[in-house]
Amino acid sequence: MAIRLPRIISSKKVPKGYFAVYVGENQKRFMILVSFVIPVSFLNHPSFQDFLGMSQEEFRYSHPTGGLTIPCNEDTFLEVTSRMY
Repeated sequence: MAIRLPRIISSKKVPKGYFAVYVGENQKRFMILVSFVIPVSFLNHPSFQDFLGMSQEEFRYSHPTGGLTIPCNEDTFLEVTSRMY
């Protein structure tokens, strides 16, 4: 399960065993991002690996937030991550 946060957070506020990701889709001239904190264990899940592939295709290694950005809508991200446990 992903925990939604109200704003971009500093790495100092992420609990041990978790990491922050930013989720959002390109909206013509800008990108609306939502912050989530998710367990590190998600990194090995095949569905999350798909998200990582999407991120690599979209941003290469230059993410707009400086953190990991997943280029999909919030509802899709929540639906997929809710099934990862």
